[in-house]
Amino acid sequence: MSVYTNTNSAFPSQVVSDAEKASEEYGLQVSRAIEQEWFGKSRANNNRYASNWGNFHQLRLYARGEQSVQKYKDELATNGDISYLNLDWRPVPVISKFVDIVVNGMSQKTYDIKAYAQDPESLQARTSYAQSILRDMYSKDLINKANSLTGMDFSNSPLPQEELPETKEELDIHMQLTYKQSIEVAEEEAINNVLANNKWDLIRRRLNYDLTVLGIGCVKTSFNKSEGITIDYVDPAYIVYSYTEDPNFDDIYYVGEIRAVTISELKKQFPNITEEELLKIQNMPGNNQYITGWGNYDENTVQVLYFEYKTYMNQVFKIKYNENGLEKAIQKTDEFDPPENDNFNRISRTIEALYTGAKILGTNTMLEWKMSEHMTRPFADTTKVQMNYSIAAPRMYKGKIDSTVNKITGFADMIQLTHLKIQQVMSRMIPDGVFVDVDGFADVDLGNGTNYNPAEALNMYFQTGSIVGRSLTQEGGMNAAKIPIQELTSSSGQAKLASLIQTYQYYLQMIRDVTGLNEARDGSMVDKDTLVGLQKMAANASNTATKHILQSSLYLTLKTCENISLRIADCLDFPLTAHVLEQSITTYNVSTLREIKNLNLHDFGIYLELEPDEEEKAMLEQNIQVALQSQGIDLDDAIDIRQIKNLKMANQVLKFRKTKKQKAMQAAQMANIQAQAKANQETAQQAALFEVQKQQALTQETVNIERSKSQFEVERMQMETQMKQQLMEIEFQYNMQLAQLKVGSETNKLQTAEDRKDERTKIQASQQSELINQRKNNALPMKFETNQIEDFEDLGF
Repeated sequence: MSVYTNTNSAFPSQVVSDAEKASEEYGLQVSRAIEQEWFGKSRANNNRYASNWGNFHQLRLYARGEQSVQKYKDELATNGDISYLNLDWRPVPVISKFVDIVVNGMSQKTYDIKAYAQDPESLQARTSYAQSILRDMYSKDLINKANSLTGMDFSNSPLPQEELPETKEELDIHMQLTYKQSIEVAEEEAINNVLANNKWDLIRRRLNYDLTVLGIGCVKTSFNKSEGITIDYVDPAYIVYSYTEDPNFDDIYYVGEIRAVTISELKKQFPNITEEELLKIQNMPGNNQYITGWGNYDENTVQVLYFEYKTYMNQVFKIKYNENGLEKAIQKTDEFDPPENDNFNRISRTIEALYTGAKILGTNTMLEWKMSEHMTRPFADTTKVQMNYSIAAPRMYKGKIDSTVNKITGFADMIQLTHLKIQQVMSRMIPDGVFVDVDGFADVDLGNGTNYNPAEALNMYFQTGSIVGRSLTQEGGMNAAKIPIQELTSSSGQAKLASLIQTYQYYLQMIRDVTGLNEARDGSMVDKDTLVGLQKMAANASNTATKHILQSSLYLTLKTCENISLRIADCLDFPLTAHVLEQSITTYNVSTLREIKNLNLHDFGIYLELEPDEEEKAMLEQNIQVALQSQGIDLDDAIDIRQIKNLKMANQVLKFRKTKKQKAMQAAQMANIQAQAKANQETAQQAALFEVQKQQALTQETVNIERSKSQFEVERMQMETQMKQQLMEIEFQYNMQLAQLKVGSETNKLQTAEDRKDERTKIQASQQSELINQRKNNALPMKFETNQIEDFEDLGF
């Protein structure tokens, strides 16, 4: 089939059907156009590919200190003859030190890869999480009261009540530093694992070296079913690409690389090649044409062009309607153009497509041409496609690439010429000598019998510094050679040597001025009186001069991580690569296994959290020290802040922690004031209470004293009364006894009187009875006195 080309280009027209674009003839035309653009001119005219290769080769030789010395020989030769020059022609590797400073300084930069889930489901989960925390923040007291009353947890968020943010600013910091969805953790671990398996640190070092020496770096990300996601370093000297003025090569529509492949490797990569085709490829006449003069290549290799070509394709769908009103989409080719029908409709959209191809240079043999099976499409815009190659050239203008080494090769040449001139001067310099006047030694008698001659005089001079001479001749005249040995100073080469050394230092300083790598950064000795702060400022200024190289290196890292993120879904589509990925994730976190299967359903934004440089660290540390000295933060806060690599976030956390500490200190101060006021009040109350208690005690004591006095008086009176009572009782007893005695005496007296009366009555009665009886009986008279006396004796008288 015939392939139409553009009017002003050898590339085929893109306004053709998808079937024509997928044809091998179309791919062959694309590869021919690429080959014509890069290899179209003869080698004598230095075609584009050879020019790039030659320039990059020279820059690498300069960076290694291995550049060709022929130009220096031509400079110092006389009519092309250098037979009289016995010099060390080896180049001075002055550029390699500056290259190592830049490359090693960038390689020390550490960063963390962060994945931000930005699909609707993840955004909804993040929003719900933040809202739950906000609800708990605003109803914290009510929730705590409900929890204490019911014994149940009424919190909406998973955070404990004591860890809840207090302000919206604290919530923002928590969401940025602490909150991490499990799907994001799984994505980060998957990316880190792919980078580790592909030895990304070593690839990045090579990229940093290329960005410094060549001014361009390139890396390729691809996927295959046997190895999964692979990352390959691409030598910029072997890449081809469409014309661009973008330093990040975002607008190129084709890109590729030239590889020297053996026949066996070619058969392994493309097993469909027949033996006849392999023999034809091996014996092709154009094989040596593309490698002669371009390096030490193996003659048994074949130069293969691997390339990618970006175009567009039409996605056509047939929308079919059934009797129930349901719709069914059926994908069709772009040539599908049915007549109008009420039962179906045709819809389409235009998307970018990526074709991959491989071609033997110098022949029409196409090894491969097909649509890429695993195109990387951003989830945010599925109509776009990203190329597998990531390229960056920070100092490119109008397609011309500039580098740090390219700026200083001229000064390196002048340093080498100066070095050779110094060797010339040193080779022609002669040592200082002496002038000997032989006449001054004539007839000198040393007095010891020795023979004094010029040789003996020179030995004495060189050993002792003393000589013996004559001031008068033997005839008595004045001897003109009275100082026979005089020093001869040769100063013809010293001034030249000093000038050359000054020139050498001048061009070395020019390299520092052009590159920005000053003495503070390249390790040279500086003035001992220079302040440390000034040295740090000079080193920071040097870092700023080469920051564009670091930014390009980070850009390539970020693009590689984005391509890995988009290709993880391809790994999950195949059991073997999915199993390998899950097994590798297991070494990091077992809990992410259940999230791996959902990675292809999420859209991630990948960004690098770069560790701050020394200047930024110093500024942050200074802020931390000021905050610590003013007791604005605690030591635990300082430790947490130092672990944050994002400088802006670290400063925000520092301000937040400082504000929080100030509020806590103010609250503590108010609490102390209140506690002090309360303590003072309690002290005053206690003092007043003590005074009252004291007065009460004094009053009580006085009352007690008075009470004691009264009690003593009462007791005295009681005792006095008791004593009086006792005395009265005694007196009464005595009186009673006296009265009783008196009454007894009276009674006795009366009793006695009565008794006597009774006795007399009895006697009288007896006598009367006797008398009566006597009268009756007429007895004899009785004598009554004796009886009366006995009766009185009986009475005690």
